[in-house]
Amino acid sequence: MMVVDDSVVVRKIVTDVLSEDPMITVVGTAPNGRLAVAKLAQLEPDLVTMDIEMPEVNGIEAVRAIRATRNRVPIIMFSTLTERGASATLDALSAGANDYVTKPANVGSVAQSMESVRQQLTPKIKALTGRPLTGGPTATPAAPIAVRPPAPRTRAVKEPAVLVIGSSTGGPEALTKVLPLLPATLPVPVLLVQHMPPVFTRQFAQRLDRLCALTVVEAGDGTPLLPGTVHIAPGDFHLTIGSSGAARRTALNQAPPENFCRPAVDVLFRSAVAAYDGAVLGVVLTGMGSDGRVGAGQIREAGGTVIAQDQATSVVWGMPGAVTQAGFADEVVPLGRVAEAVLRLLPTPRPTAVFAAARAGGPR
Repeated sequence: MMVVDDSVVVRKIVTDVLSEDPMITVVGTAPNGRLAVAKLAQLEPDLVTMDIEMPEVNGIEAVRAIRATRNRVPIIMFSTLTERGASATLDALSAGANDYVTKPANVGSVAQSMESVRQQLTPKIKALTGRPLTGGPTATPAAPIAVRPPAPRTRAVKEPAVLVIGSSTGGPEALTKVLPLLPATLPVPVLLVQHMPPVFTRQFAQRLDRLCALTVVEAGDGTPLLPGTVHIAPGDFHLTIGSSGAARRTALNQAPPENFCRPAVDVLFRSAVAAYDGAVLGVVLTGMGSDGRVGAGQIREAGGTVIAQDQATSVVWGMPGAVTQAGFADEVVPLGRVAEAVLRLLPTPRPTAVFAAARAGGPR
């Protein structure tokens, strides 16, 4: 892999940490995006870590230049937990970066910075390059896995009254290809967990709102759930569903993380099952790990329906793969068909004309 950062200290920290892992080899470094693009063809790394703020050519421009050559090498951005950093990171993801990690806040504390890089970056490198997360020989990118048929149902399927979505690595770009295909007349509310830190989720909601006919907001506490509105779990808060009489509302909490995540998909899915008596349509998109697998099983067991993104179109087939291999996916579809599957499964009247018009410019 190649490390791109204008800071000599950061390049050394990242290189030293990654060199401790026998499955990772740093083949080169670059102090700016211009040299990174120039070295790419020569070094042929399996993955690139890219700083955002750099002289000559910044990280976003470098990502665009790399993708313009049709090079699909995975790129992980180094970001900061600031409004500016969040905005730049989302720009980089839109330009073609695959994921991001937060930059060590204090590079003066070398030990702390190294541990931050070790915990955040190493698992993402292995997930994006198809290498196992624990011991064993270096692996090539994962071969296609046979899709397991859904497990037999124990009760009748219920018509969905709510749509819940979970995603992680690759999710921001995937969601920009799914949500804009759903019309403002969507007959159910939507709740969404995308693994993101604070600040990022607010800016991401604002960006999606500009792209979508649906209303997209960062979820608050106690907001009524209405059709046609998407509530995105805020960073560091679990999103659940509460009720006030007959009305259902969003509810936020900071209970312990589940699957090492807060917000967690399993928390949302479990809450939706309880609030809607199983009348739930769950969607699990690209992401590292297995968050959502248990919740998807609970949705199906209660009479709901689950859609999982397929392996071929997932940046990482961890989350949807875990759901599929557990037999909890009623349908496994490519990203470009997720919105179509959602609309087909939601209550009538189905806004097919609106969908067809949106689809004409959507993903194939």
